[in-house]
Amino acid sequence: MSSGHGGRHAPGRAGAPSDGLLGPVDSAVRDLDPVVKLVCLVVGVVAVVATPPPAVWAFGVYVLLVVVSARAARLPARVLLRRLGVEVPFVVFALALPVVGAGPREEVLGLSVSVAGVWAAWGILAKASLGVAAAVVLAWSTPVADVLVGLERLRVPRALVAIAGFMVRYLDVVSGELRRLGIARVSRGDDPRWLWQGRAVAATAGTLFVRSYERGERVQRAMAARGFTGRFPVTSAAPDRAPVWWPAATIPLLALATAAVAVVT
Repeated sequence: MSSGHGGRHAPGRAGAPSDGLLGPVDSAVRDLDPVVKLVCLVVGVVAVVATPPPAVWAFGVYVLLVVVSARAARLPARVLLRRLGVEVPFVVFALALPVVGAGPREEVLGLSVSVAGVWAAWGILAKASLGVAAAVVLAWSTPVADVLVGLERLRVPRALVAIAGFMVRYLDVVSGELRRLGIARVSRGDDPRWLWQGRAVAATAGTLFVRSYERGERVQRAMAARGFTGRFPVTSAAPDRAPVWWPAATIPLLALATAAVAVVT
């Protein structure tokens, strides 16, 4: 029996997915229906992907739209830039394209680069950055539970929604396990900064995989024993009413118009 306020949980939130990416401030974007936000995100990303890389001006318009969305969500610029770091692997891949690309080549600072590779690298960097930035705005302004509810209301296959829910729920669990394994390794004199200790890092990764797999099996058996049917109970406070599309739809519509002009011209 809990006697202190700190030992209580918010009603209806037990077992809810982690909201570690959610911002602590209220905003106009947070009040929007999750279905509206998800549809706007998908439409905007499709418009960005459909834009040919040589239409540099169009990507400038997309950056302006993302900035407007971030301001409406009250997302600090430093947080947005820090979370863009998740696209570093794409940056590394894109930077290699001008060197290894085929087709006509030009001399730039004494280095022969592929013209097609330069445009391909620019397209990957621009589109990946805009897509990640839009996803960051969504994560900052939308609880994970609301995203899952929105996906169900959009008739996304239940199996995919369940997989996404499990992934988010156990991301913190797996991250905590990794931290504990790292602390145990360092406490035994390991120093992962040196190349010859890569074997210990690989062993840690293997141990993490095995423990995560075994935990998943135990969770699956426990949920099946409790009658889990593949559908999570709704823990979101998102209202089940007709979504209001205006003025949120303005940004994706502008993105679509920009993409259409860029393709035509």
